[in-house]
Amino acid sequence: MRVGFIGLGSQGAPMARRIVEAGFPTTLWARRSATLAPFARAGATTAGSPVELAAASDVVCLCVVDDADVEQLAYGPDGVLAGLRPGGVLVVHSTVHPDTCRRLEDEARIHRVSVLDAPVSGGGRAAEDGSLLVMAGGDAQVFAHCRPMFSAYGNPVVHLGATGAGQTAKLLNNVVFAAQLALAADTFALGTSLGLDREELGRVLPKGSAGSFAVERVAAAGGTLDRIAKHAGGLLAKDVRLFAEIADSAGVAATGPVREGARAALRVMGLG
Repeated sequence: MRVGFIGLGSQGAPMARRIVEAGFPTTLWARRSATLAPFARAGATTAGSPVELAAASDVVCLCVVDDADVEQLAYGPDGVLAGLRPGGVLVVHSTVHPDTCRRLEDEARIHRVSVLDAPVSGGGRAAEDGSLLVMAGGDAQVFAHCRPMFSAYGNPVVHLGATGAGQTAKLLNNVVFAAQLALAADTFALGTSLGLDREELGRVLPKGSAGSFAVERVAAAGGTLDRIAKHAGGLLAKDVRLFAEIADSAGVAATGPVREGARAALRVMGLG
């Protein structure tokens, strides 16, 4: 399986490195040549454009920021769909609206190409050690075909259903995380009001029954969401709003502790 990979950020770069190290012939493309420099001796090749990368690949993975980036790379005469041969697969690792992936699938059928949405969770460190959570949607046989590649950087790798299902699961995951961030920050504020030292409380809460990844992140950030807002607030806000869109479209109630908590987190971070 020849793999093309676009999106060599803090999470995508270690994913691509794991693919190369697993022995898959790999082609990379990036807007900035400096992004490709670390791979010069790794055994990967580079392409001059997305369409050129796709022509050299059986499977192309996109790990970019948002829906607009995915669409820009996929469509048009220089896009990935124009370069993939019939039988090829486009994998969307980005976190985007499920409908974006369904529209891609409709367009891909014209080219006799398949689409899998496969957002991931865990961050760069999990990508480096091959323990990303991969949440996939799409045809089960296409998923089985791509699973050896997913296993290069993912564990567990889960197939959730039709195209868009992976994105829905990832957005649910991120909405719960946002709500937990709000709870954790409020807990630290309550503790301070009751005379507890934030740093000492940060040593306690992650180890008790209240412990969670969100509590750990807030504790590491000094008990507030300021640092988290600076580094990840924009992406988290995007995902909370995407989930609100799909929930509203499905007629899911706008109230409830998860959605209220997620909105509270955005307000605390100055993003809601």
